[in-house]
Amino acid sequence: MEPPPLRKAGSRQEDGFGGPPGGVAATGMVPNLRRSNSSLCRNRRPQFLNNCEKQANLSSWIPENIKKKECVHFVERSKLSDAGKVVCECGYTREQHLEGALRPYAFLSEEWDPKKHVQEMPTDAFGDIVFTGLGQKMGKYVRISQDTPPSVIYHLMTQHWGLDVPNLLISVTGGAKDFHMKPRLKSIFRRGLVKVAQTTGAWIITGGSHTGVMKQVGEAVRGFSLSSSYSEGEVVTIGIATWGTVHNRESLIHPTGGFPAEYVMDEEGQGHLTCLDSNHSHFILVDDGTHGRYGVEIPLRARLEKFISEQTKERGGVAIKIPIACVVLEGGPGTLQTIYNAITHGTPCVIVEGSGRVADVIAQVAGLPISEITVCLIQQKLGSLFPEMFETFTESRIVEWTKKIQDIVRRRQLLTIFREGKDGQQDVDVAILQALLKASRSHDGFGHENWDHQLKLAVAWNRVDIARSEIFTDERVWGRELHPMMTAALIANKPEFVKLFLENGVQLTEFGTCDTLLYLYENLEPCCLFRYKLQKVLAEEPERPAPRLRMHHVAQVLRELLGDFSQPLYPRPRSSDQPRLLLPAPNLKFHVQGVSLRSLYKRSPRHVAFTMDPVRDLLLWAIVQNRRELAEIIWAQSQDCIAAALACSKILKQLSREEEDTDSLEEMLALADEYEQRAIGVFTECYRKDEERAQKLLVRVSEAWGKTTCLQLALEAKDMKFVSHGGVQAFLTKVWWGQLSVDNGLWRVVLCMLAFPLLATGLVSFRERRLQAVRGLARIRAFFNAPVVVFHLNTLSYFAFLCLFAYVLMVDFQPSPSGCECLIYLWLFSLVCEELRQLFCPPDECGLVKMVLLYLSDFWNKLDIAAILLFIAGLTCRLIPALLYPGRVILSLDFIMFCLRLMHIFTVSKTLGPKIIIVKRMMKDVFFFLFLLAVWVVSFGVAKQAILIHNERRVEWIFRGAVYQSYLTIFGQIPAYIDGRTALTPVGGGGGRLPPWLGNTLGSEFVLEQPQRGVIYIP
Repeated sequence: MEPPPLRKAGSRQEDGFGGPPGGVAATGMVPNLRRSNSSLCRNRRPQFLNNCEKQANLSSWIPENIKKKECVHFVERSKLSDAGKVVCECGYTREQHLEGALRPYAFLSEEWDPKKHVQEMPTDAFGDIVFTGLGQKMGKYVRISQDTPPSVIYHLMTQHWGLDVPNLLISVTGGAKDFHMKPRLKSIFRRGLVKVAQTTGAWIITGGSHTGVMKQVGEAVRGFSLSSSYSEGEVVTIGIATWGTVHNRESLIHPTGGFPAEYVMDEEGQGHLTCLDSNHSHFILVDDGTHGRYGVEIPLRARLEKFISEQTKERGGVAIKIPIACVVLEGGPGTLQTIYNAITHGTPCVIVEGSGRVADVIAQVAGLPISEITVCLIQQKLGSLFPEMFETFTESRIVEWTKKIQDIVRRRQLLTIFREGKDGQQDVDVAILQALLKASRSHDGFGHENWDHQLKLAVAWNRVDIARSEIFTDERVWGRELHPMMTAALIANKPEFVKLFLENGVQLTEFGTCDTLLYLYENLEPCCLFRYKLQKVLAEEPERPAPRLRMHHVAQVLRELLGDFSQPLYPRPRSSDQPRLLLPAPNLKFHVQGVSLRSLYKRSPRHVAFTMDPVRDLLLWAIVQNRRELAEIIWAQSQDCIAAALACSKILKQLSREEEDTDSLEEMLALADEYEQRAIGVFTECYRKDEERAQKLLVRVSEAWGKTTCLQLALEAKDMKFVSHGGVQAFLTKVWWGQLSVDNGLWRVVLCMLAFPLLATGLVSFRERRLQAVRGLARIRAFFNAPVVVFHLNTLSYFAFLCLFAYVLMVDFQPSPSGCECLIYLWLFSLVCEELRQLFCPPDECGLVKMVLLYLSDFWNKLDIAAILLFIAGLTCRLIPALLYPGRVILSLDFIMFCLRLMHIFTVSKTLGPKIIIVKRMMKDVFFFLFLLAVWVVSFGVAKQAILIHNERRVEWIFRGAVYQSYLTIFGQIPAYIDGRTALTPVGGGGGRLPPWLGNTLGSEFVLEQPQRGVIYIP
């Protein structure tokens, strides 16, 4: 049974948005470190199968698609095994054969032939592997036939084992037996190998056994796992070994899968077999039906590596084939053949000089001309580097080796020698990546170096240091050709490359076109909250079933985040100007390959009528995804830095209110605070240079940010640190005092309010000289237009209203409304008009529903509405003679509500304001306290009522005895019934009496408990 069709590497289809087109460069290209991302997933994301379901799927898929090999005909070998047992030609004993293999008539009088006598059958060894006594590290393993198609193995690794498609394949080969390396070289090799795998997202493929070069790789991975944190992930190390040479392989056999299988490493008892290396993460055990035969895995490993290197990894629009490099340490004749085959097939090889044997032979002659690589020279090298095997080398074999080494050295662009301490090459990772770049330079058919392909590789590996040193040199001037790679770096979240591209000619004003922005918003991260909000907007579109993503959809979501006080950043275009970019509806899958980005946009000659600000647009794209480093780089390019920082703070705080993931929420709030600090830093510098111009920045209308001002953004975002800045406070003080000088004392202002002719005496001073010199109406108008004067006049007026209201209620409440009462009605009518003005004339243009919701979002507006409605109800009752007294009661209660409104007025006071805010916040805690208090009051009251009073049926008296009297006891008001005696009425009319001491005891305990509840009575 064939596996499902393989998708292209990295072409993961996302829900709701189309896949990236093939014409825009990207390289994908997230390091292949297996890590848990469950904390990043929201409820709207696809839910992964749990472990039990995964194991069940694996147990059913593997036997159907992956086979093992078994000998079906026992033919006794003439020679006994090392243990002195009779074995078959396949190497297994009789007991290890199937029952049918022991029947002599099955293959009568035939010699043992592996092609006929070894058959495939469903594998019986797969699952998870745990190495006993070596911690809880768990790996994956499978026993497969040597004839298994590489596509099936690749499908197993990527789909069932959950490995990310690699950005690089590193095949490590060399000595199969333990060999000696210098401690420094060993340290350099281990550090460099792990670094290249970690930073580039590579798969490391080895022989998988606990010997030789495989052991060196395993120890390198082990050192990384011990020194790294969990967030750094796990390096993928795949061991491809021969099943028949694995010691203790019987423990891996589980017909339904080992979850897990416990494997014991027994190096002392392994004999001529080998143990698996515990530091590898995955094992592919190649089976040909034989026992003890080495090298069975080599053909399958070569085919698998070739298949993987032919796969295409695509993300962000561009596809590149997965590069492969061969790293060689030490080695013998087999290693030389491996190097020769790799070079012949165009695979770059990195030879580690100093590791010994074949690696040193090639390293020592690599720099020589081909004519100097003679048989005598090779013979000399073999004699010094192969002292134990040199006698076995025949002349013809030495000639063969010489020809292969010449062919290897002849293709110098594929051969890289790593030498310890070589200038500019301190680590193996640099040597590997340089080897791949050097090999890729021959891809251009015109003989020119293929810079584009090399840059794709560097971005894929996320190695900006390699790109800076090997690609971005003085030899070439870059420009627009970097735009595709810039798009790829943005989507893949690689800020270092974005910075590098900006340093080498990319202009954001040229890069950030409408088409590019649409493409970037299509490729938002699946876990992005902004993507989810975009999907909701698209779902509301009347176009079905394929609504089109346009910039006004983005503007709609951005306005929700910034606030309705801002204008849309991207107005809705006319129908003739709309880009025809189809975008699938949410929860539909869509993918495009092999199409250029530009071809997706078919526009009319008339462009969309709105002004682009590429820096702002790219900054918004980065901020809504909470990408700190990218946003910082782009923000540094902004012209309106203060407004941009405050807008980012507002957006992040708004997104954090809807974010469900705790980690993301904390990151958003931290980033919002960071941008508030940046706004403060820029404003501080401006204020230090020029105070007047800096204060003008606060109220300058920013066209780029929806015709808002910095002060508006700061207030809407509740960036109190920015608002409390000395320069902002100085500006607000100027606004508060209007045209009056801020040096005027408040008592002077109040005197002039009460007797405005005093303005002519110069009691108060003005900020402008012309008003200081002018007398008459201009001074009066400037004085009474000052906000501080308007506020205090309003406060005095409100006090007068309350005084008049109280006078009418207590002194002059007649059956017919008096003149003072009619004046109250007029006064209230003016308050109603003011509330209507606030409701229907907001500073921001928005619909009626939004105006109402915005108005009701303020607590004090709700209090005003309640007070006005209660006044109308009281007035209605008051005008009806029969309901005069109830109307007076309602108006009296309404007076309390009008008095509460004074708290809103006094919040501007430096003395009372903070205390009012504290009291308001404490009220929330008071409700919880009252709940706890009610538990004690009711419990004691019910118990006391039941003990002292027999069958009380009056509801008001029950409430009074169970709740009210118990509440009064808290404050020391002991009721008269606590006198040491109880009622003489028998319980239930029987002969028993209530205990006389119980009521007193409960009362005493109740009073004693109240201080612990926070209630202390002070007589």
